[in-house]
Amino acid sequence: MKRNHVESSNIESIGYDSESQTLEIEFLNGSIYQYFDVPEHVYDELISADSHGKYLAHQIKGYYRYSKV
Repeated sequence: MKRNHVESSNIESIGYDSESQTLEIEFLNGSIYQYFDVPEHVYDELISADSHGKYLAHQIKGYYRYSKV
């Protein structure tokens, strides 16, 4: 999955696959997580958020199934 670099103190890059509705986040420490069944509008909001980390913590973590890659 192609990920786009973002300016964040904790996140290196963010990618999204609209067919599978999978959100992929690479953190600065090198770990990669995939979040499943994430609607595209949530990805759009994450990408455009002032703080990607805050949006992730408040709108994604705890709401969507995930797996560490």
